[in-house]
Amino acid sequence: MKLYIKYMVSLRCKMFVKEELQNLGIDIISIDLGVVEVRGEVSDKQLDALRERLNEGGLELLDDKKNILVEKIKSLILEMIHYSDELPKVNDSDYISEKLGYSYNYLSNVFSEVKGMTIQQYIILHKIEKAKELLLYDELTLTEIAYKLHYSSVGHLSNQFKKITGLTPSYFKRIKENREKNLEEL
Repeated sequence: MKLYIKYMVSLRCKMFVKEELQNLGIDIISIDLGVVEVRGEVSDKQLDALRERLNEGGLELLDDKKNILVEKIKSLILEMIHYSDELPKVNDSDYISEKLGYSYNYLSNVFSEVKGMTIQQYIILHKIEKAKELLLYDELTLTEIAYKLHYSSVGHLSNQFKKITGLTPSYFKRIKENREKNLEEL
């Protein structure tokens, strides 16, 4: 049996969910971002208790098919951008469609209906978050970051970065360097 959990986007969330499932005596087969596979059936009483505990932790157990599909899309995008070092061999829309077994048009319509934004907007937001993270680590050049995040050019990344954050990547990096410098002076 699979359970779908909204807002489960980090390793910390996975650990929290695992602990709550174990506390309820639910046998876990696997835990991934947004989805948990359990052995056997889960009683209504266990589901109610799990729903309550997840809500207390800022997560939500999903029942609705469209919400479940949106969570699958979001988990796939998060995995693709934040947790995978290899870029898909095809474009994002083909990759998502292939992985989930639905036409991209259908997935896009459901996602927009539920989230109020397009899949592409969601991807861009997460790519920019990843770019910010990589800029803060200061291990890669902007060219390397653009390549890693599958941008056609540094200019394209810079334009999207500024559109989302209001800052250029180089200014964002300077702010970080100035903060570090100020902290060293203290």
